[in-house]
Amino acid sequence: MNNVDTNHNHKITPSKVICIGRNYVDHIYELGNEVPEDMVVFVKPNSAISHELHSFHQQPLHFEAELCFIMQAGRPAYVGLGLDLTKRQLQSQLKSKGLPWERAKAFDGAAVFSQFIAIDDVTSNWCFSLSIDGQMVQLGHSDQMMYSLDTIIEEVQKFMSLNDGDVIMTGTPKGVGEIKSGQTFTLSLWQNIAFVSILQLETDVTNTVPVLTHQWDAI
Repeated sequence: MNNVDTNHNHKITPSKVICIGRNYVDHIYELGNEVPEDMVVFVKPNSAISHELHSFHQQPLHFEAELCFIMQAGRPAYVGLGLDLTKRQLQSQLKSKGLPWERAKAFDGAAVFSQFIAIDDVTSNWCFSLSIDGQMVQLGHSDQMMYSLDTIIEEVQKFMSLNDGDVIMTGTPKGVGEIKSGQTFTLSLWQNIAFVSILQLETDVTNTVPVLTHQWDAI
């Protein structure tokens, strides 16, 4: 079984990764999708978790940076960042036929995570970014999410158990794109930065030290 790392120097083995799709309005529009009436939920198996960032798996892969949480004792106990890797061409084909997304979203290596850090207060203002080769391409904030973490947990638990160690990926902001081999991906997380506007976030993250940074070289 695959695992994720924490700042307590121990590894956690999720039974599954719960993913929330279309949770940022700007990302919905950039892909030409409609705003859903209900929460979009899909699952990646443990076998999708990887510590390596791949650019290709039968076809080119696309990145989606996301704010993530690990459940323990019925509550979010750790926060981190992740990349939801997607076979975009295949996903488009599956969506056009009304078919499930697993072939495009749940393949081996489709979930890559930073280290997770323990938290007591999940209500913090969380801001995160993805930079590729030093250029910021995604910037998101928890206040931009259509569905808050509490709402996500409440909705998912209506039909699925959340076991200790399970990861929740809360969705991606605009700026997704294709991974190129050799690119350097850097995810950064900030705590207690309020959301006013994207311009304000860009200024604040430039002047604030992140609580978490993780880097991969795509292969």
